[in-house]
Amino acid sequence: MNVTSTDLPGVLIIEPKVFGDDRGFFYESFNAQAFEQATGLQTTFVQDNHSRSRKGVLRGLHYQLEHTQGKLVRVTAGEVLDVAVDLRRSSPHFGRWASVRLSAQNNRQLWIPPGFAHGFVVLSDNAEFLYKTTDYYTPSAERCIRWDDPTLAIDWQLDEAPQLSEKDQNGKRWQDADLFP
Repeated sequence: MNVTSTDLPGVLIIEPKVFGDDRGFFYESFNAQAFEQATGLQTTFVQDNHSRSRKGVLRGLHYQLEHTQGKLVRVTAGEVLDVAVDLRRSSPHFGRWASVRLSAQNNRQLWIPPGFAHGFVVLSDNAEFLYKTTDYYTPSAERCIRWDDPTLAIDWQLDEAPQLSEKDQNGKRWQDADLFP
């Protein structure tokens, strides 16, 4: 596996070794030993999530204040623009974001550590998005920052307004959000 840093230290692009021929392909999507050797991170995943969304659906920016989650995300069908935002006031990168295109074709994965908000927008007709988390989903701990917050000024690479859930429509502005120390 190949691991590349993004503009945000700690947010990592992971590219598995893919074995392919005219029959198709095979790759190990996760191996705890290989992950630890390549990233230096020892982590335990406790929950797997899978979503399917159509073009223009934007999910995020989500995070949990308690029961913080590290996330290893990937796309198994279609393509998304995946975004991580550093919410740690103690970080020299506080308030900065990084984005990476993840697709079924490039097989990239993204590691988003605890302390970051996460979101994605679907760029293809449909996309299936899978993610492993290091803690359980806790609705009472979940928070949401508006995808279009002017302070963050994230380039979502959109041609038109995204489709949002009610939760995402009601996300907080950066200046009003509950953030990490």
